[in-house]
Amino acid sequence: MDTTTKTIVCFGDSNTHGYNSANMGRFSEKERWTCLLADYLGSGYLVREEGLSGRTTSFDDPLFEGLNGFSYIHTCMMTHEPLDLLIIMLGTNDVKERFSATPGNIAKGLERLAAKAIHTPEAWRNQPNILIIAPPPIEEAYYETEIGPEMGKDCAEKSRALSALYQNVAQRLGCHFLDAASIPGVGMYPYDHMHLSLDGHKYLAKNLASLIPQIC
Repeated sequence: MDTTTKTIVCFGDSNTHGYNSANMGRFSEKERWTCLLADYLGSGYLVREEGLSGRTTSFDDPLFEGLNGFSYIHTCMMTHEPLDLLIIMLGTNDVKERFSATPGNIAKGLERLAAKAIHTPEAWRNQPNILIIAPPPIEEAYYETEIGPEMGKDCAEKSRALSALYQNVAQRLGCHFLDAASIPGVGMYPYDHMHLSLDGHKYLAKNLASLIPQIC
C-alpha cells in the first residue's frame, strides 16, 4: 500500500495568495482556499501555496518585477518537488489594458506555461499531472472602483472569454480542467469585483476537495 503524502502546488495570483479586498489585507489561514483545501483533504496531502498578487501567465509587467509566471514556474516546481499535482489558476491579471492582450493571446500564454510545466520531468514524482482552473471572470462594475484605472478598460469582457479557451488548452495538453465560475457559491467581493469573497474561497476549496482524490 502506497502511504506517500501527495504534494499539490497551487500556482496562481492574488486569488491564490488570498487577497481580501474588504480590508486590502489577506485572508487568514482559516479562510484561504488553499489552506481550507489542505484541511479538507487531510494528512494524505501536502498543499503548497504559490500565489503572488499581480502574477500573469507569461507577460512581463512594465510596472512591477517578478510577476511572469512562465519565468518562475520551473523554480517553483523544483522548490516543492516531487509534485503529484500542479494547480494553475491564472489569467485575471493578463487582461490588464497595458498588456494589450486578446483572450487568445492569454490562452496561448497559459498553454506555454502548462507545456513548460509538463516538460519539467525532474519535478514530477511520476508523470505530469496538471489541473487548469479558469478563474472566475471579473465583474463589469470593477471599472467604477479604485482598481478601474489600474486595470484599464474591457477587462471583464476579456476575462469572460477565457474559460472556453482554457478548456481547449487543457484538452490539447492532456490536463484536467475546472471552470471556477461554474461552482455554486464562488463569487467576487463587491469592493473591487475581481477578488474572491470569503464564501468564494470556501466553496472553491470544497469543490476541489471532492475533485482532487479522483485525479491525484
